[in-house]
Amino acid sequence: MRLLLIGAPGAGKGTQAQRLAERFGITHISSGDLLRQHVRDQTALGRTIKSYVEAGDLVPDAVVMDMLRKPTVAATENGGYVLDGFPRTVAQAQAVFPTARALGVEVQAAVHLDVAREELVRRLLARQRGSDDTEAVIEHRLQVYLDKTVPLLEYYAGREWMFTVDGSQPPDAVHAEILSRLKKLADFALL
Repeated sequence: MRLLLIGAPGAGKGTQAQRLAERFGITHISSGDLLRQHVRDQTALGRTIKSYVEAGDLVPDAVVMDMLRKPTVAATENGGYVLDGFPRTVAQAQAVFPTARALGVEVQAAVHLDVAREELVRRLLARQRGSDDTEAVIEHRLQVYLDKTVPLLEYYAGREWMFTVDGSQPPDAVHAEILSRLKKLADFALL
């Protein structure tokens, strides 16, 4: 099973990805966690990433794609993955698809976690991961999501099986809804 979670910062992608990974015995791959690890470790890549993150901008595609290649292939060999945080733009999805398909690691289903902007701001201010989580940066990140990531919904709706879940519900309710929708996919042998 190879799943992609799409949602704005604060939508609960990490929480749901972790729960899905545990439930199905697949690997949770978080591009954000991998990027943050490079920043924490102060690698050359991490220093480059830090300047983009502090401004609330997306890290360049080539950097993220190279970083994700090995974990995605390894996860597929071990039963699958749930990916959160990449791709974030249609251009990224289009760029990665031929390589992913050639490697046999392409996404089978996309799950969109939909949460109202006000709730996203509240969640992000509450978690305050670091100095980059100011209200101005959060607003910028959400605008980048609307401009760059929301078009992915149409892209995936036309390629893989995609569905939207109300991500503002309690985490258990969100998880139950995702599982119900995935069961329907499995019943139709789409996963």
